[in-house]
Amino acid sequence: MNRDQRLFGLIGECRTPFILSFVSGTLAGIMMIGQAYCLSTLINGAFILHQPFSALRLQVALFALFSLLRMLLSWAGHTEANRGTLHIRKKLFLQITNTIARRGPLFARSMQSGKLSLTMQKGVGALDAYFSQFIPQLYLAIAIPVLILIAVFPIDPISGLILLLTAPLIPLFMALIGKRAGALTDRQWESLSRMSGYFLDMLQGITTLKIFARSRSQHSAIEEAGENFRVATMKVLKIAFLSSLTLELVGTIGTALIAVGIGVRLLSGSIAFQAALFVLILTPDFYLPLRQLGLKFHASMEGASAAKDIFAILEAEGPEPRNGSRSPDRESVKSLPITFGKVSYTYPESGVLAMNSASCCIPAGKTTAIIGPSGSGKSTLVSMILRFADPDSGTISIGHDPLESFTIEGWQQLISWVPQHPFLFNETLGENIMMANREASAEQLQQAVNLSGLDSVIGGLPQGLDTPIGEEGARLSGGEAQRVALARAFIKNSPILVLDEPTSHTDPELEASLSASMKTLMQHRTTIIIAHRLETVQSAAQIIMLQDGTVMHSGTHEEMLRMNPFYQKALAAGEKEPS
Repeated sequence: MNRDQRLFGLIGECRTPFILSFVSGTLAGIMMIGQAYCLSTLINGAFILHQPFSALRLQVALFALFSLLRMLLSWAGHTEANRGTLHIRKKLFLQITNTIARRGPLFARSMQSGKLSLTMQKGVGALDAYFSQFIPQLYLAIAIPVLILIAVFPIDPISGLILLLTAPLIPLFMALIGKRAGALTDRQWESLSRMSGYFLDMLQGITTLKIFARSRSQHSAIEEAGENFRVATMKVLKIAFLSSLTLELVGTIGTALIAVGIGVRLLSGSIAFQAALFVLILTPDFYLPLRQLGLKFHASMEGASAAKDIFAILEAEGPEPRNGSRSPDRESVKSLPITFGKVSYTYPESGVLAMNSASCCIPAGKTTAIIGPSGSGKSTLVSMILRFADPDSGTISIGHDPLESFTIEGWQQLISWVPQHPFLFNETLGENIMMANREASAEQLQQAVNLSGLDSVIGGLPQGLDTPIGEEGARLSGGEAQRVALARAFIKNSPILVLDEPTSHTDPELEASLSASMKTLMQHRTTIIIAHRLETVQSAAQIIMLQDGTVMHSGTHEEMLRMNPFYQKALAAGEKEPS
Protein backbone atom coordinates (compact mmCIF):
# COMPACT_ATOMS: atom_id res chain seq x y z
CA MET A 1 0.00 0.00 0.00
CA ASN A 2 1.55 3.33 -1.10
CA ARG A 3 1.61 6.60 0.80
CA ASP A 4 -1.53 8.12 -0.77
CA GLN A 5 -3.54 4.97 -0.13
CA ARG A 6 -2.45 4.98 3.52
CA LEU A 7 -3.47 8.64 3.87
CA PHE A 8 -6.88 7.99 2.33
CA GLY A 9 -7.22 5.02 4.64
CA LEU A 10 -6.94 7.39 7.62
CA ILE A 11 -10.02 9.23 6.34
CA GLY A 12 -11.96 5.97 6.28
CA GLU A 13 -11.34 5.63 10.02
CA CYS A 14 -12.85 9.08 10.62
CA ARG A 15 -15.29 9.43 7.76
CA THR A 16 -18.26 11.23 9.39
CA PRO A 17 -16.73 14.76 9.58
CA PHE A 18 -15.43 14.49 6.02
CA ILE A 19 -18.78 13.22 4.71
CA LEU A 20 -20.46 16.19 6.38
CA SER A 21 -17.83 18.47 4.85
CA PHE A 22 -18.44 17.02 1.38
CA VAL A 23 -22.23 17.34 1.75
CA SER A 24 -21.89 20.93 2.99
CA GLY A 25 -19.62 21.78 0.05
CA THR A 26 -22.08 20.25 -2.43
CA LEU A 27 -25.01 22.16 -0.96
CA ALA A 28 -22.92 25.35 -0.98
CA GLY A 29 -22.35 24.71 -4.71
CA ILE A 30 -26.08 24.42 -5.27
CA MET A 31 -26.60 27.70 -3.37
CA MET A 32 -23.96 29.30 -5.63
CA ILE A 33 -25.92 28.26 -8.73
CA GLY A 34 -29.06 29.67 -7.11
CA GLN A 35 -27.21 32.94 -6.46
CA ALA A 36 -26.16 33.14 -10.11
CA TYR A 37 -29.70 32.51 -11.32
CA CYS A 38 -31.21 35.13 -8.98
CA LEU A 39 -28.53 37.68 -9.84
CA SER A 40 -28.98 37.20 -13.60
CA THR A 41 -32.75 37.44 -13.21
CA LEU A 42 -32.44 40.65 -11.12
CA ILE A 43 -30.12 42.35 -13.62
CA ASN A 44 -32.25 41.26 -16.59
CA GLY A 45 -35.44 42.46 -14.92
CA ALA A 46 -34.04 45.77 -13.71
CA PHE A 47 -31.94 46.86 -16.70
CA ILE A 48 -33.40 45.01 -19.69
CA LEU A 49 -37.09 44.63 -18.82
CA HIS A 50 -37.18 47.78 -16.59
CA GLN A 51 -39.32 46.05 -13.96
CA PRO A 52 -40.15 47.91 -10.75
CA PHE A 53 -38.52 46.88 -7.47
CA SER A 54 -41.79 45.42 -6.20
CA ALA A 55 -41.64 42.83 -8.98
CA LEU A 56 -38.09 41.88 -8.05
CA ARG A 57 -38.53 41.47 -4.29
CA LEU A 58 -38.75 37.70 -4.50
CA GLN A 59 -35.46 37.48 -6.44
CA VAL A 60 -33.77 39.83 -3.94
CA ALA A 61 -34.98 37.75 -1.00
CA LEU A 62 -33.91 34.50 -2.66
CA PHE A 63 -30.50 35.98 -3.51
CA ALA A 64 -29.99 37.03 0.11
CA LEU A 65 -31.16 33.61 1.33
CA PHE A 66 -28.87 31.73 -1.04
CA SER A 67 -25.95 33.97 -0.03
CA LEU A 68 -26.56 33.35 3.68
CA LEU A 69 -26.96 29.60 3.21
CA ARG A 70 -23.83 29.43 1.05
CA MET A 71 -21.82 31.24 3.71
CA LEU A 72 -23.12 28.99 6.51
CA LEU A 73 -22.60 25.81 4.49
CA SER A 74 -19.06 26.82 3.53
CA TRP A 75 -18.28 27.55 7.18
CA ALA A 76 -19.77 24.21 8.23
CA GLY A 77 -17.73 22.39 5.59
CA HIS A 78 -14.47 23.95 6.76
CA THR A 79 -15.34 23.31 10.40
CA GLU A 80 -16.11 19.64 9.82
CA ALA A 81 -12.95 19.15 7.75
CA ASN A 82 -10.89 20.73 10.53
CA ARG A 83 -12.61 18.52 13.11
CA GLY A 84 -11.80 15.39 11.14
CA THR A 85 -8.23 16.57 10.61
CA LEU A 86 -7.77 17.18 14.34
CA HIS A 87 -9.01 13.66 15.07
CA ILE A 88 -6.55 12.18 12.54
CA ARG A 89 -3.67 14.23 13.96
CA LYS A 90 -4.42 13.08 17.49
CA LYS A 91 -4.71 9.47 16.36
CA LEU A 92 -1.44 9.58 14.39
CA PHE A 93 0.42 11.22 17.27
CA LEU A 94 -0.86 8.58 19.67
CA GLN A 95 0.08 5.82 17.23
CA ILE A 96 3.62 7.19 16.94
CA THR A 97 4.09 7.59 20.70
CA ASN A 98 2.55 4.18 21.36
CA THR A 99 4.82 2.60 18.74
CA ILE A 100 7.91 4.16 20.31
CA ALA A 101 6.76 3.17 23.81
CA ARG A 102 5.92 -0.37 22.69
CA ARG A 103 9.17 -0.88 20.78
CA GLY A 104 11.19 0.58 23.63
CA PRO A 105 14.27 2.82 23.97
CA LEU A 106 16.41 0.59 21.75
CA PHE A 107 14.07 1.35 18.83
CA ALA A 108 14.07 5.10 19.56
CA ARG A 109 17.86 5.05 19.91
CA SER A 110 18.18 3.52 16.43
CA MET A 111 16.53 6.61 14.91
CA GLN A 112 18.05 10.07 14.57
CA SER A 113 16.62 12.14 17.41
CA GLY A 114 16.31 15.33 15.34
CA LYS A 115 14.41 13.60 12.54
CA LEU A 116 12.17 11.81 15.04
CA SER A 117 11.26 15.02 16.88
CA LEU A 118 10.67 16.85 13.57
CA THR A 119 8.33 14.09 12.38
CA MET A 120 6.36 14.06 15.63
CA GLN A 121 6.00 17.83 15.86
CA LYS A 122 6.14 19.47 12.44
CA GLY A 123 5.44 16.33 10.40
CA VAL A 124 2.11 15.47 12.02
CA GLY A 125 1.11 19.15 12.01
CA ALA A 126 1.97 19.45 8.30
CA LEU A 127 -0.86 17.01 7.52
CA ASP A 128 -3.37 19.75 8.38
CA ALA A 129 -3.31 21.20 4.88
CA TYR A 130 -3.61 17.75 3.31
CA PHE A 131 -6.73 16.68 5.19
CA SER A 132 -8.47 19.99 5.92
CA GLN A 133 -7.84 21.63 2.53
CA PHE A 134 -6.69 19.26 -0.21
CA ILE A 135 -9.03 16.33 0.45
CA PRO A 136 -12.25 18.44 0.63
CA GLN A 137 -11.11 20.44 -2.39
CA LEU A 138 -10.44 17.23 -4.30
CA TYR A 139 -14.09 16.30 -3.88
CA LEU A 140 -15.36 19.82 -4.63
CA ALA A 141 -13.21 19.96 -7.79
CA ILE A 142 -15.39 17.13 -9.08
CA ALA A 143 -18.77 17.97 -7.56
CA ILE A 144 -18.96 21.73 -8.30
CA PRO A 145 -18.07 21.53 -12.04
CA VAL A 146 -20.52 18.65 -12.48
CA LEU A 147 -23.31 20.68 -10.84
CA ILE A 148 -22.51 23.68 -13.04
CA LEU A 149 -22.48 21.53 -16.18
CA ILE A 150 -25.90 20.16 -15.22
CA ALA A 151 -27.16 23.73 -14.84
CA VAL A 152 -25.52 25.11 -18.01
CA PHE A 153 -26.10 22.39 -20.62
CA PRO A 154 -29.92 22.75 -20.82
CA ILE A 155 -29.58 26.52 -21.21
CA ASP A 156 -26.49 26.81 -23.45
CA PRO A 157 -25.10 23.51 -24.83
CA ILE A 158 -22.29 25.29 -26.69
CA SER A 159 -20.88 26.87 -23.53
CA GLY A 160 -21.39 23.60 -21.69
CA LEU A 161 -19.36 21.79 -24.36
CA ILE A 162 -16.52 24.33 -24.06
CA LEU A 163 -16.49 23.89 -20.30
CA LEU A 164 -16.46 20.12 -20.65
CA LEU A 165 -13.55 20.14 -23.12
CA THR A 166 -11.35 22.67 -21.30
CA ALA A 167 -11.88 21.36 -17.76
CA PRO A 168 -9.58 18.29 -18.13
CA LEU A 169 -6.68 20.55 -19.15
CA ILE A 170 -6.33 21.86 -15.59
CA PRO A 171 -5.94 18.42 -13.91
CA LEU A 172 -3.64 17.38 -16.78
CA PHE A 173 -1.25 20.29 -16.29
CA MET A 174 -1.55 19.93 -12.52
CA ALA A 175 -0.52 16.27 -12.74
CA LEU A 176 2.44 17.03 -15.02
CA ILE A 177 3.73 19.85 -12.83
CA GLY A 178 2.68 18.21 -9.56
CA LYS A 179 4.86 15.14 -10.16
CA ARG A 180 7.94 17.34 -10.37
CA ALA A 181 6.79 19.46 -7.44
CA GLY A 182 6.24 16.35 -5.31
CA ALA A 183 9.80 15.13 -5.93
CA LEU A 184 11.22 18.53 -5.01
CA THR A 185 9.09 18.70 -1.86
CA ASP A 186 10.38 15.29 -0.79
CA ARG A 187 13.92 16.59 -1.18
CA GLN A 188 13.04 19.73 0.75
CA TRP A 189 11.63 17.66 3.62
CA GLU A 190 14.71 15.44 3.65
CA SER A 191 16.90 18.54 3.73
CA LEU A 192 14.86 19.93 6.63
CA SER A 193 15.13 16.60 8.47
CA ARG A 194 18.91 16.53 8.07
CA MET A 195 19.24 20.15 9.14
CA SER A 196 16.98 19.59 12.14
CA GLY A 197 18.93 16.51 13.24
CA TYR A 198 22.29 18.24 12.80
CA PHE A 199 21.15 21.37 14.63
CA LEU A 200 19.74 19.33 17.53
CA ASP A 201 22.99 17.39 17.80
CA MET A 202 24.87 20.69 17.95
CA LEU A 203 22.61 22.03 20.70
CA GLN A 204 22.91 18.85 22.75
CA GLY A 205 26.68 18.88 22.41
CA ILE A 206 27.21 22.62 22.80
CA THR A 207 28.83 22.17 26.22
CA THR A 208 31.39 19.73 24.85
CA LEU A 209 32.03 21.99 21.84
CA LYS A 210 32.59 24.96 24.15
CA ILE A 211 34.97 22.99 26.36
CA PHE A 212 37.13 22.04 23.37
CA ALA A 213 36.73 25.46 21.70
CA ARG A 214 35.04 23.94 18.64
CA SER A 215 31.72 25.80 18.72
CA ARG A 216 32.73 28.43 16.14
CA SER A 217 33.95 25.77 13.74
CA GLN A 218 30.35 24.49 13.44
CA HIS A 219 29.12 27.86 12.20
CA SER A 220 29.96 27.17 8.57
CA ALA A 221 28.41 23.69 8.70
CA ILE A 222 25.12 25.04 10.09
CA GLU A 223 25.20 27.87 7.53
CA GLU A 224 25.69 25.34 4.72
CA ALA A 225 22.77 23.20 5.97
CA GLY A 226 20.57 26.29 6.11
CA GLU A 227 21.60 27.31 2.60
CA ASN A 228 20.80 23.84 1.24
CA PHE A 229 17.34 24.05 2.77
CA ARG A 230 16.83 27.55 1.32
CA VAL A 231 17.77 26.34 -2.17
CA ALA A 232 15.42 23.35 -1.86
CA THR A 233 12.60 25.63 -0.69
CA MET A 234 13.10 28.08 -3.55
CA LYS A 235 12.95 25.22 -6.08
CA VAL A 236 9.62 24.13 -4.62
CA LEU A 237 8.29 27.70 -4.74
CA LYS A 238 9.43 28.09 -8.35
CA ILE A 239 7.41 25.06 -9.39
CA ALA A 240 4.45 26.21 -7.28
CA PHE A 241 4.39 29.63 -8.97
CA LEU A 242 4.71 28.01 -12.40
CA SER A 243 1.80 25.74 -11.57
CA SER A 244 -0.36 28.66 -10.43
CA LEU A 245 0.42 30.60 -13.60
CA THR A 246 -0.46 27.60 -15.79
CA LEU A 247 -3.75 26.91 -14.03
CA GLU A 248 -4.76 30.56 -14.08
CA LEU A 249 -3.91 30.75 -17.77
CA VAL A 250 -6.06 27.72 -18.65
CA GLY A 251 -8.96 29.08 -16.58
CA THR A 252 -8.65 32.53 -18.15
CA ILE A 253 -8.55 31.16 -21.70
CA GLY A 254 -11.61 28.99 -21.04
CA THR A 255 -13.52 31.95 -19.57
CA ALA A 256 -12.51 34.16 -22.53
CA LEU A 257 -13.70 31.58 -25.07
CA ILE A 258 -17.10 31.36 -23.43
CA ALA A 259 -17.37 35.16 -23.04
CA VAL A 260 -16.55 35.74 -26.72
CA GLY A 261 -18.92 32.99 -27.85
CA ILE A 262 -21.76 34.30 -25.68
CA GLY A 263 -21.12 37.87 -26.87
CA VAL A 264 -21.32 36.89 -30.54
CA ARG A 265 -24.48 34.85 -30.06
CA LEU A 266 -26.01 37.57 -27.88
CA LEU A 267 -25.53 40.12 -30.66
CA SER A 268 -27.03 37.70 -33.21
CA GLY A 269 -30.01 37.12 -30.95
CA SER A 270 -29.48 33.37 -30.69
CA ILE A 271 -29.35 33.45 -26.86
CA ALA A 272 -31.38 35.41 -24.31
CA PHE A 273 -29.62 38.01 -22.12
CA GLN A 274 -30.66 36.37 -18.84
CA ALA A 275 -29.39 32.95 -19.95
CA ALA A 276 -26.14 34.45 -21.28
CA LEU A 277 -25.53 36.34 -18.02
CA PHE A 278 -26.34 33.24 -15.96
CA VAL A 279 -23.74 31.17 -17.86
CA LEU A 280 -21.17 33.97 -17.75
CA ILE A 281 -21.53 34.35 -13.98
CA LEU A 282 -21.07 30.61 -13.44
CA THR A 283 -18.06 30.23 -15.76
CA PRO A 284 -15.38 31.58 -13.33
CA ASP A 285 -16.92 29.46 -10.56
CA PHE A 286 -16.59 26.41 -12.82
CA TYR A 287 -12.80 26.81 -13.09
CA LEU A 288 -12.30 28.11 -9.56
CA PRO A 289 -12.47 24.73 -7.73
CA LEU A 290 -10.04 23.24 -10.24
CA ARG A 291 -7.59 26.12 -9.82
CA GLN A 292 -7.93 25.96 -6.04
CA LEU A 293 -7.23 22.24 -6.17
CA GLY A 294 -3.82 23.03 -7.64
CA LEU A 295 -3.11 25.57 -4.90
CA LYS A 296 -4.27 23.23 -2.14
CA PHE A 297 -2.21 20.43 -3.66
CA HIS A 298 0.98 22.46 -3.35
CA ALA A 299 0.04 23.50 0.20
CA SER A 300 -0.46 19.84 1.15
CA MET A 301 2.73 18.42 -0.38
CA GLU A 302 4.82 19.03 2.74
CA GLY A 303 2.36 16.94 4.74
CA ALA A 304 2.42 14.19 2.11
CA SER A 305 6.23 14.17 2.25
CA ALA A 306 6.15 14.04 6.05
CA ALA A 307 3.72 11.11 5.87
CA LYS A 308 6.52 9.00 4.42
CA ASP A 309 8.51 9.37 7.66
CA ILE A 310 5.40 8.92 9.81
CA PHE A 311 4.52 5.61 8.17
CA ALA A 312 8.19 4.57 8.30
CA ILE A 313 8.00 4.82 12.09
CA LEU A 314 4.65 3.03 12.32
CA GLU A 315 5.71 0.24 9.95
CA ALA A 316 9.34 -0.14 11.03
CA GLU A 317 10.40 -3.75 10.93
CA GLY A 318 12.26 -5.54 13.67
CA PRO A 319 11.49 -7.41 16.86
CA GLU A 320 9.68 -5.80 19.73
CA PRO A 321 9.41 -6.95 23.35
CA ARG A 322 6.74 -9.63 23.73
CA ASN A 323 3.97 -8.56 26.05
CA GLY A 324 2.71 -11.36 28.27
CA SER A 325 -0.73 -11.72 29.80
CA ARG A 326 0.10 -12.14 33.49
CA SER A 327 0.72 -9.49 36.10
CA PRO A 328 3.72 -10.31 38.32
CA ASP A 329 3.11 -10.62 42.05
CA ARG A 330 5.09 -7.97 43.92
CA GLU A 331 5.60 -10.03 47.07
CA SER A 332 6.74 -13.11 45.15
CA VAL A 333 9.22 -11.15 43.04
CA LYS A 334 10.96 -9.95 46.22
CA SER A 335 12.14 -13.48 46.98
CA LEU A 336 12.73 -14.87 43.47
CA PRO A 337 16.07 -14.86 41.60
CA ILE A 338 16.48 -13.62 38.02
CA THR A 339 18.05 -16.38 35.91
CA PHE A 340 19.62 -16.05 32.46
CA GLY A 341 19.79 -19.35 30.58
CA LYS A 342 22.01 -19.34 27.46
CA VAL A 343 20.69 -15.94 26.38
CA SER A 344 21.78 -14.57 22.99
CA TYR A 345 20.85 -11.24 21.41
CA THR A 346 21.85 -9.46 18.20
CA TYR A 347 20.98 -5.82 17.59
CA PRO A 348 18.77 -5.88 14.47
CA GLU A 349 19.93 -2.51 13.10
CA SER A 350 23.67 -3.14 13.26
CA GLY A 351 23.85 -6.94 13.36
CA VAL A 352 26.21 -6.76 16.36
CA LEU A 353 26.13 -9.85 18.59
CA ALA A 354 25.70 -8.34 22.06
CA MET A 355 24.92 -11.46 24.13
CA ASN A 356 26.28 -14.89 23.29
CA SER A 357 24.82 -17.83 25.25
CA ALA A 358 25.11 -15.91 28.52
CA SER A 359 24.04 -17.78 31.65
CA CYS A 360 23.95 -16.38 35.19
CA CYS A 361 21.74 -16.09 38.26
CA ILE A 362 20.98 -12.82 40.07
CA PRO A 363 19.97 -13.66 43.65
CA ALA A 364 16.94 -12.06 45.26
CA GLY A 365 17.40 -9.38 47.91
CA LYS A 366 21.15 -8.99 47.27
CA THR A 367 23.45 -6.74 45.27
CA THR A 368 24.96 -8.00 42.01
CA ALA A 369 27.69 -6.01 40.25
CA ILE A 370 28.07 -6.36 36.45
CA ILE A 371 31.58 -5.64 35.16
CA GLY A 372 33.37 -6.01 31.86
CA PRO A 373 35.07 -4.00 29.10
CA SER A 374 33.16 -1.64 26.85
CA GLY A 375 30.92 -3.58 24.46
CA SER A 376 30.92 -6.69 26.62
CA GLY A 377 27.11 -6.74 26.96
CA LYS A 378 26.52 -5.01 30.32
CA SER A 379 23.94 -2.53 28.97
CA THR A 380 22.27 -5.23 26.87
CA LEU A 381 21.85 -7.48 29.92
CA VAL A 382 20.25 -4.62 31.85
CA SER A 383 18.05 -3.71 28.86
CA MET A 384 16.67 -7.26 28.88
CA ILE A 385 15.92 -7.08 32.59
CA LEU A 386 14.12 -3.78 31.97
CA ARG A 387 12.18 -5.46 29.10
CA PHE A 388 13.53 -3.06 26.49
CA ALA A 389 14.47 -6.13 24.43
CA ASP A 390 13.81 -9.87 24.41
CA PRO A 391 16.51 -12.50 23.77
CA ASP A 392 16.78 -14.06 20.32
CA SER A 393 17.36 -17.39 22.02
CA GLY A 394 17.57 -18.67 25.56
CA THR A 395 15.34 -17.76 28.50
CA ILE A 396 15.15 -15.20 31.28
CA SER A 397 13.20 -16.50 34.27
CA ILE A 398 11.85 -15.09 37.49
CA GLY A 399 11.92 -18.14 39.70
CA HIS A 400 10.32 -20.75 37.46
CA ASP A 401 8.30 -18.27 35.35
CA PRO A 402 9.58 -16.93 32.00
CA LEU A 403 10.00 -13.16 32.16
CA GLU A 404 8.15 -12.68 28.86
CA SER A 405 5.02 -14.27 30.36
CA PHE A 406 4.49 -11.09 32.40
CA THR A 407 3.02 -7.89 31.01
CA ILE A 408 5.73 -5.33 30.24
CA GLU A 409 3.94 -2.57 32.13
CA GLY A 410 3.35 -4.78 35.17
CA TRP A 411 7.00 -5.92 35.26
CA GLN A 412 8.41 -2.42 34.82
CA GLN A 413 6.30 -1.23 37.76
CA LEU A 414 8.44 -3.51 39.93
CA ILE A 415 11.75 -1.99 38.78
CA SER A 416 13.44 1.29 39.68
CA TRP A 417 16.13 2.41 37.27
CA VAL A 418 18.76 5.01 38.18
CA PRO A 419 20.96 5.79 35.13
CA GLN A 420 24.15 7.84 35.09
CA HIS A 421 22.42 10.68 33.28
CA PRO A 422 18.74 10.79 34.35
CA PHE A 423 16.36 12.63 32.07
CA LEU A 424 14.56 15.52 33.74
CA PHE A 425 11.56 17.29 32.24
CA ASN A 426 10.79 20.98 32.06
CA GLU A 427 8.42 20.75 35.01
CA THR A 428 8.66 21.46 38.71
CA LEU A 429 11.05 19.52 40.92
CA GLY A 430 8.14 17.82 42.69
CA GLU A 431 6.50 16.72 39.43
CA ASN A 432 9.80 15.26 38.21
CA ILE A 433 9.93 13.09 41.33
CA MET A 434 6.24 12.20 41.38
CA MET A 435 6.34 10.88 37.80
CA ALA A 436 7.76 7.66 39.28
CA ASN A 437 4.64 7.15 41.40
CA ARG A 438 1.63 9.35 40.64
CA GLU A 439 -0.32 7.90 43.56
CA ALA A 440 2.28 8.75 46.20
CA SER A 441 1.17 10.92 49.11
CA ALA A 442 2.76 14.17 50.26
CA GLU A 443 4.35 12.29 53.17
CA GLN A 444 5.91 9.74 50.81
CA LEU A 445 7.22 12.56 48.62
CA GLN A 446 8.81 14.29 51.59
CA GLN A 447 10.33 11.01 52.78
CA ALA A 448 11.85 10.38 49.32
CA VAL A 449 13.28 13.90 49.34
CA ASN A 450 14.87 13.38 52.76
CA LEU A 451 16.31 9.94 51.98
CA SER A 452 17.84 11.10 48.69
CA GLY A 453 19.43 14.18 50.28
CA LEU A 454 17.36 16.59 48.20
CA ASP A 455 16.15 18.41 51.31
CA SER A 456 19.38 20.44 51.41
CA VAL A 457 18.91 21.35 47.74
CA ILE A 458 15.27 22.39 48.16
CA GLY A 459 16.23 24.88 50.85
CA GLY A 460 18.12 26.92 48.26
CA LEU A 461 15.32 26.92 45.66
CA PRO A 462 12.96 29.93 45.53
CA GLN A 463 9.75 27.86 45.37
CA GLY A 464 10.94 24.61 46.94
CA LEU A 465 9.42 21.56 45.27
CA ASP A 466 7.32 23.86 43.04
CA THR A 467 10.42 25.34 41.39
CA PRO A 468 10.61 24.69 37.61
CA ILE A 469 13.97 23.06 36.85
CA GLY A 470 14.16 23.70 33.10
CA GLU A 471 14.61 21.37 30.14
CA GLU A 472 16.76 18.38 31.12
CA GLY A 473 17.20 19.88 34.59
CA ALA A 474 19.12 22.92 33.32
CA ARG A 475 18.81 24.67 36.71
CA LEU A 476 20.27 21.71 38.62
CA SER A 477 23.84 20.49 38.89
CA GLY A 478 24.82 16.95 37.91
CA GLY A 479 24.82 15.81 41.53
CA GLU A 480 21.41 17.36 42.17
CA ALA A 481 20.03 15.61 39.09
CA GLN A 482 21.32 12.29 40.48
CA ARG A 483 19.53 12.99 43.74
CA VAL A 484 16.28 13.52 41.81
CA ALA A 485 16.81 10.10 40.19
CA LEU A 486 17.38 8.54 43.62
CA ALA A 487 14.26 10.28 44.96
CA ARG A 488 12.28 8.73 42.10
CA ALA A 489 13.56 5.31 43.13
CA PHE A 490 12.71 5.91 46.78
CA ILE A 491 9.15 7.07 46.02
CA LYS A 492 8.55 4.16 43.62
CA ASN A 493 9.74 1.68 46.28
CA SER A 494 10.18 -1.22 43.85
CA PRO A 495 11.56 -4.63 44.88
CA ILE A 496 14.11 -4.59 42.01
CA LEU A 497 16.67 -1.81 41.62
CA VAL A 498 18.91 -1.24 38.57
CA LEU A 499 21.79 1.22 38.92
CA ASP A 500 24.20 2.42 36.26
CA GLU A 501 26.45 3.54 39.08
CA PRO A 502 25.45 7.20 39.55
CA THR A 503 28.64 8.07 41.46
CA SER A 504 31.07 7.16 38.67
CA HIS A 505 31.60 10.75 37.50
CA THR A 506 31.34 12.69 40.78
CA ASP A 507 33.84 14.26 43.15
CA PRO A 508 34.74 12.38 46.39
CA GLU A 509 32.52 14.50 48.66
CA LEU A 510 29.43 14.13 46.48
CA GLU A 511 30.24 10.47 45.92
CA ALA A 512 30.23 9.81 49.66
CA SER A 513 26.89 11.59 50.08
CA LEU A 514 25.25 9.77 47.15
CA SER A 515 26.69 6.43 48.26
CA ALA A 516 25.05 6.81 51.66
CA SER A 517 21.66 7.38 50.00
CA MET A 518 22.25 4.45 47.64
CA LYS A 519 23.06 2.09 50.52
CA THR A 520 19.75 2.98 52.15
CA LEU A 521 17.96 2.49 48.82
CA MET A 522 19.56 -0.93 48.16
CA GLN A 523 18.55 -2.46 51.48
CA HIS A 524 16.31 -5.54 51.11
CA ARG A 525 16.10 -5.13 47.31
CA THR A 526 17.36 -7.17 44.39
CA THR A 527 19.97 -4.73 43.10
CA ILE A 528 21.84 -4.89 39.80
CA ILE A 529 24.69 -2.39 39.36
CA ILE A 530 26.67 -1.72 36.22
CA ALA A 531 29.83 -1.18 38.25
CA HIS A 532 32.60 1.26 37.41
CA ARG A 533 34.35 1.54 40.79
CA LEU A 534 36.21 -1.11 42.74
CA GLU A 535 34.58 0.11 45.94
CA THR A 536 31.18 -0.86 44.56
CA VAL A 537 32.45 -4.19 43.25
CA GLN A 538 34.00 -5.16 46.55
CA SER A 539 30.79 -4.54 48.49
CA ALA A 540 28.58 -6.55 46.11
CA ALA A 541 27.28 -9.95 47.18
CA GLN A 542 27.98 -11.26 43.67
CA ILE A 543 30.12 -10.10 40.77
CA ILE A 544 29.36 -11.09 37.16
CA MET A 545 32.12 -10.48 34.62
CA LEU A 546 31.10 -10.21 30.96
CA GLN A 547 33.29 -10.34 27.89
CA ASP A 548 32.11 -10.45 24.26
CA GLY A 549 28.55 -11.03 25.45
CA THR A 550 29.44 -14.12 27.49
CA VAL A 551 29.57 -14.56 31.25
CA MET A 552 33.26 -15.35 31.82
CA HIS A 553 33.21 -15.56 35.63
CA SER A 554 30.84 -14.93 38.52
CA GLY A 555 31.22 -15.06 42.25
CA THR A 556 32.00 -13.00 45.33
CA HIS A 557 34.87 -10.56 45.60
CA GLU A 558 37.03 -13.17 47.33
CA GLU A 559 36.21 -15.85 44.76
CA MET A 560 37.00 -13.50 41.87
CA LEU A 561 40.35 -12.66 43.47
CA ARG A 562 41.28 -16.34 43.47
CA MET A 563 39.94 -17.22 40.02
CA ASN A 564 40.12 -14.16 37.77
CA PRO A 565 43.55 -12.80 36.68
CA PHE A 566 42.00 -9.69 35.10
CA TYR A 567 40.22 -8.84 38.29
CA GLN A 568 43.41 -9.37 40.29
CA LYS A 569 45.41 -7.05 38.02
CA ALA A 570 42.75 -4.35 38.13
CA LEU A 571 42.61 -4.49 41.92
CA ALA A 572 46.39 -4.50 42.27
CA ALA A 573 46.76 -1.51 39.95
CA GLY A 574 44.16 0.38 41.97
CA GLU A 575 42.11 1.18 38.87
CA LYS A 576 38.82 2.81 39.44
CA GLU A 577 37.13 0.87 36.66
CA PRO A 578 37.74 -2.83 36.25
CA SER A 579 35.48 -2.45 33.25
